[in-house]
Amino acid sequence: MSRLFIFGLGYTAGRFAQEMRARGWQVDATGSAGNVDFSDRDAVARALGVASHVLSSVPPDRESGLDPVLSTFREVMGEAWYGYLSSTGVYGDAGGAWVDESSATGEGRRTARSEADALWLRLGARVFRLPGIYGPGRSIFERLEAGKAHRIDLPGQVFSRMHVDDIVGGLVAAIESHAPEGAYNLADDLPTSQNAVVEEAARLLGIDPPPLQTLEEADLSPMARGFYAENRRVANGKAKRVLGWEPRYPTYREGLAAIRARA
Repeated sequence: MSRLFIFGLGYTAGRFAQEMRARGWQVDATGSAGNVDFSDRDAVARALGVASHVLSSVPPDRESGLDPVLSTFREVMGEAWYGYLSSTGVYGDAGGAWVDESSATGEGRRTARSEADALWLRLGARVFRLPGIYGPGRSIFERLEAGKAHRIDLPGQVFSRMHVDDIVGGLVAAIESHAPEGAYNLADDLPTSQNAVVEEAARLLGIDPPPLQTLEEADLSPMARGFYAENRRVANGKAKRVLGWEPRYPTYREGLAAIRARA
């Protein structure tokens, strides 16, 4: 039986775990919903010792900037298939231009993430660079219904995004295709403005979208303002070509419609 060990059983990794269990895999994981205590070095070492595949979804520590998995367990990480969930934030601001896996990294605001990304690559991992993640229970619908969605007046501002089920599909494809080590962008086919996403979700809910505002009028948190500080389009051609992966929801329209249909 193939055996998967996951560091950090969060939203995305949790859905990946469900999929792999459904495929007959044994899955062990750290995190609040996992069965292995991250602070128990011996338990983690045992789990790593029997795992054929290992995935980390743990981001760098906010205070130290270090990757908690590598800084704590690198010495007990054996020979296995390793994957790491990174971020397309490693590319920084591209002024709305396209970026791919050959684009420079480390120039943006996520320097710690860029350093972790580079470390995992040097270790021979498959590094999956993810844009904004959405899916059931975590989408613009919840923000609209809570009155927390915004439309910001920033002409030309675009983002890439990815439905969580398509991320899972990309991870499965990487395993099944015996993908070579390296970086892979998992993003949809249509980078677009956040305003377009808000407007489509409002249409599906049958409500009016929120008014258009400036950044100052919206009074966003520093984290939310940072979201608008970078502008890029993320190319997914390598993942399609090398992994044989195709997104089930190639644009936000299909993704939002699927979420709404399940509600």
